[in-house]
Amino acid sequence: MKEFQEAMAELKSIIQTYDNIVFFGGAGVSTESGIPDFRSVDGLYHQQYDYPPETILSHTFYCKKPKEFYRFYRNKMLFLDAKPNAAHLKLAELEAQGKLKAVITQNIDGLHQAAGSRNVLELHGSVLRNYCEECGQFYDVHYIINASDIPKCEKCGGPVKPDVVLYEEGLNSRTMSDATRYIHDAQVLIIGGTSLAVYPAAGLIDYFNGDKLVVINKAPTPRDSHADLLIQAPIGEVFSQLGHCLNIL
Repeated sequence: MKEFQEAMAELKSIIQTYDNIVFFGGAGVSTESGIPDFRSVDGLYHQQYDYPPETILSHTFYCKKPKEFYRFYRNKMLFLDAKPNAAHLKLAELEAQGKLKAVITQNIDGLHQAAGSRNVLELHGSVLRNYCEECGQFYDVHYIINASDIPKCEKCGGPVKPDVVLYEEGLNSRTMSDATRYIHDAQVLIIGGTSLAVYPAAGLIDYFNGDKLVVINKAPTPRDSHADLLIQAPIGEVFSQLGHCLNIL
């Protein structure tokens, strides 16, 4: 693996050379904005929930124990005070320059859009969108926050569900198709802030057939050995320095 400054110089060169770049990101992009990974558990003597996060965030649990689902959801999944970090901001700037064609994210917080990115493919949905399961009425995130226990539709009384993909649910076929196309057609794919452990999203990487695969992540990933450039560092730090290099502050 290259020294950090050498790797940064190479990343700068790649971005300057190519005009069809796609970014694929995960939880590590959001944690640098202060949003914890929901899988992190409370201490042994402070555990608030009787079930692991993956169980609570399943479709079955949502249907059978909606009150407990929403107690966890409001406490662990909604961080409306979070702000975009350097990675979000630089990606938006690269898109504005015509370099970056799409952001494909596993995150559900809407921070890429808040930073100014326009073409964002949200593989797992967004906490900012909520819909009545009966009539389709849209509700914003504040409706979920302010509802008592289980949110109900004001029009028909049906249950209001966050537009996020729960365990046991399939990903949106149109979003998956678009993501596949962008990755397949990309000259450069930058993978950032993800361990590539969550499928089927991580499987999209298999469709990349371009020139340069860049992996930026603090911990090892299954794609490290395939990367043309590997940077094991916080993604916000990397993109912050990249901004200076490219004079796109």
